[in-house]
Amino acid sequence: MVDVTKAVILAAGRGTRMGSLTEDLPKPMLPLQGKPMLAHQIERLEEEGINEILLVTGYKGNLVKKHFECHPPTQARLHYCHQKNPDGTGSAARLAQGFTGSDDFILTFGDILVDKAVYRLLIEAMEHFDVVLSIKRVSDPYQGAAVYIAGERVTHIIEKPQRGQSKTEWVNAGVYGFRRDLFDELKRITVSPRGEYELTDAVSSMVTNGKRVGYVTIEGFWKDVGRPEDISIASHFVAPGP
Repeated sequence: MVDVTKAVILAAGRGTRMGSLTEDLPKPMLPLQGKPMLAHQIERLEEEGINEILLVTGYKGNLVKKHFECHPPTQARLHYCHQKNPDGTGSAARLAQGFTGSDDFILTFGDILVDKAVYRLLIEAMEHFDVVLSIKRVSDPYQGAAVYIAGERVTHIIEKPQRGQSKTEWVNAGVYGFRRDLFDELKRITVSPRGEYELTDAVSSMVTNGKRVGYVTIEGFWKDVGRPEDISIASHFVAPGP
């Protein structure tokens, strides 16, 4: 099995849909059960053997670093990189090249919560693929990236499709397994119609260029914590068991 011990968490965004909740905090630092959302995410990565984590920060990134200097993770060593210009997830991911080096790694976002088993599934699948996406079944993937699959491979990705136009029920769940060749693709992507450098454009390019792009399906809990109403759901997920 592939040995993956590094993770990159993109945590640079403010989270404008959260309204006043993120006036004083970046979204990944919103508290759930008394701890920042990001801390819960780090704990789950640690439980799956991740011991080196890069946090790519941006909006109020000093608060992220200050918190974890006072409350360090139990096992993982944290590294930091600041995204000065918030011009997309592709640009944010590109900042991780020096940290990951030649190692395989997990990449996710600071506002996505999943069962820790998802990380293990990704690591196991990386033995057979160049890139592994996590995908979740939804009624319509218009709010994210629609993922088309055939057999064990991803065949097509459409970022933010028109509502009701997708012929797939699978949405990109925002947790990936990558190898070092991701960074070659990130250097080639151009600005999207949204005016940003998109990570999914790099993944789409890898599909087009014949890379082995696989997927794992998320059957259990998954939440992209993007709106105030998502906080209670996320809090319930991370609550200690009986």
